[in-house]
Amino acid sequence: MLRNWKGILVLAIPSLVSFASMTMTGTINLIIVGQLGALIIAIVGVSNIIMYNAFALFSGIGHTVNYLVAQNNGSGDMRKGIQRTYIALYMCIAFAFVIALVGWVGAGDILRWTGGSKELVDTGSFYLELRFYGMAFGIINFAFHGFLRGIGATKMSMVVSLITNVPIILLTYTLTFGEWGFPEIGLTGAGIAVIFGEGMQTLICAFIFFVLLNKKYQTRSRIAFSLSWLETKLISIESGKLGIQEFSLSLSMYIFTAFVARLSDKALAANEVALSIMSFGFMPAFAFGSTATILVGQYVGKGTPLLGRRAGTDTAILGSIFLIVLGTVELIFASEITHLYTNDKEVYELAAYLIKISAYLQLFDGLLNFFAGGLRGIGDTTFLLRVSFVVSWFIFVPLAYVFIFVLHWGSMGAWLALYTFLTIFGIAVMVRFYRTDWTAVRLKEAAH
Repeated sequence: MLRNWKGILVLAIPSLVSFASMTMTGTINLIIVGQLGALIIAIVGVSNIIMYNAFALFSGIGHTVNYLVAQNNGSGDMRKGIQRTYIALYMCIAFAFVIALVGWVGAGDILRWTGGSKELVDTGSFYLELRFYGMAFGIINFAFHGFLRGIGATKMSMVVSLITNVPIILLTYTLTFGEWGFPEIGLTGAGIAVIFGEGMQTLICAFIFFVLLNKKYQTRSRIAFSLSWLETKLISIESGKLGIQEFSLSLSMYIFTAFVARLSDKALAANEVALSIMSFGFMPAFAFGSTATILVGQYVGKGTPLLGRRAGTDTAILGSIFLIVLGTVELIFASEITHLYTNDKEVYELAAYLIKISAYLQLFDGLLNFFAGGLRGIGDTTFLLRVSFVVSWFIFVPLAYVFIFVLHWGSMGAWLALYTFLTIFGIAVMVRFYRTDWTAVRLKEAAH
């Protein structure tokens, strides 16, 4: 068992560092531009929510590449894995143009639709437009990272993330305040920094894929360039299911945040602080979930799905231990941690209270990610789509509304709704994982 755990950590820790670096980059950038005033913070916050939903909608392509390549790598048929990656990249490039066009034409309208003031729309439209351009590169990068994780190269994926996130922070500071001889262009500078970082990441990923990995995987072979309608159909369907699943979750979280915003500004601030801190629990959940996808997919490709089931179980156990330790730290030091974010006593005390009641409940979010990762590894994407839709729109959103506006439980009610949702979702996915007939699991193939 310890040998299995070592193999899991070798894959999970680089993914954890990669996700952590992205989260820290966003946090540091918000702190930097936050010096420009409350309006700028609001613009960046709203833009982040919009980008989160845009990314979720197209993230299914990267998730699909991840699990299909993992299966092909396990089966020794990387020729098909490379072909599938090319098809996914073609799709990403096409969608990248669509995303860029939406940003160019409709950034202002999108900000207006969110209910922002005229000042917010006028000040933030160009920044949001730049963020859309950065997202166009981002979905291509996610597909590349899906390939790297599929072949088990999580360290390489980590290095790419670290290399590109540091310049984003430095350039944000430099262009926002005009340091070292550069022009002072405020919020626009932060948007340009994101485009630069994402674009640089695309170039690095392309170099790794087409040059460094060519000798081992023949990534520039003629067969790789060939299109297959059946494979394109498979990837489109799988990407659509996983993308809609993620978008359903992101949109329900957006509505949840809108509900909390109606309580009071301080309740919203406490909610955002608590979510920011709890994101340090979300990161290991994502990392171990990604690891489960890799390991389960590879064992399915090797024709030994029962070993994949064992690997998924070991990943869940190890990830749960990690979350229990983290939850204990959050429980003990909740007040001290929240005080770092704000000096407003009402805000940091409420945020600390929310963290204390959810310190161990985040284990269910872990179960959701661990076992959903395992189900992606076997290609059980239809179930993930259905259960995500049901629990998001028939449990989470209605409960949040009832607890907040009918029972008047305030912030406590909001978080009870959130973790009731995560608990039901996590248990449902775990039950599905273990009720699956693993002896019947087969490699995912395009339907003829």
